Order: sequence, then C-alpha cells, then structure tokens
Amino acid sequence: MIGNMSSVVFEYFADDGRFPNNVLPVVIYRRAISQAEASPEAMEALFDGNGWPSQWRSGIFDYHHYHSTAHECLGMARGSATLRLGGPEGRDVAVAAGDVVLLPAGTAHQRVKASADFLAVGAYPPGQDWDLLRGDTSDRPEADKRIAAVPSPSTDPVGGQGGPVLEMWR
Repeated sequence: MIGNMSSVVFEYFADDGRFPNNVLPVVIYRRAISQAEASPEAMEALFDGNGWPSQWRSGIFDYHHYHSTAHECLGMARGSATLRLGGPEGRDVAVAAGDVVLLPAGTAHQRVKASADFLAVGAYPPGQDWDLLRGDTSDRPEADKRIAAVPSPSTDPVGGQGGPVLEMWR
C-alpha cells in the first residue's frame, strides 16, 4: 500500500543525442511519506521493505549524469530541491521531504538547487550496480546497449507488489 501519497506523476524525456534518457517514464511519487514523518530511516525502511535495497544517504550531484547499468530510486529524506531531469534541455522538478523520484536507467538528472538541510536516500533493484556517465560522446553506443539490458524491477520501490511501475515499465 502506498501510504500518504497524494499523487503519482509520469514524465517522459527524449534522447537528446548526449543523454539517452529512456522510453520508460520517470515516476514521481508525491508525498510517498508525509513531510512530518520523512527521514533517512523512513525512506530506507520504505525502499528496503519493498525490495529495493537502500545504498546511500547524500545529496544529488550538481552536474548532469545518468546510470546505464541500473534504475535509480531517489527518496527525499529532508529539505527540498530542484532537480533537472532529462539533461540540459529537460525540465526542472521541485521535490521536498517525503517525495520519491524513480529514474529508469539512462535518464539524465542533476541537482539545480537545494535547501541547506537537503538529504536524499538512493536505492536500486537487487543485483543492479550503478555506474556514472556524464553524457560524453564516447559513452554511446555501449551505454545504449547496457540500458537496453537492464531488467524491469520485480517490485515497485514505493508500492511493493502493487505499485504503478510494475505496469508502466513492462
């Protein structure tokens, strides 16, 4: 069950030549955890309990980058930020404590600005290890092959067996 969440938003980003993005949508879960209850521990419990092992607590890089070997789930544990999704020509998305952003492999993202207390938790499907690519021309076409080989997750990081990613990413 997706607790306090008030909405789920799907965003699509096209390949811009530098950043592959993905034909799968980015999934934005608004208030997956209430702002009052949001914390690193609460995000880790949500992800771990839904089969997405949490791996780190930190900010989000302030440069455009993507991962070609894993889907990435970002849980906003404290504060607020503006993320640019889809590369330089993408869109800015405001996020706050309690929100979760699920990025399919290949989706460019960066932190544009953040509050002083901003903290995110990162999680990945079991068996997926992330790499870090910055959109260099030498990354492709090998990155495209790796992205195409990343399997769909068996659970949704927020909804477990009943979340929207299970249908949207098949």
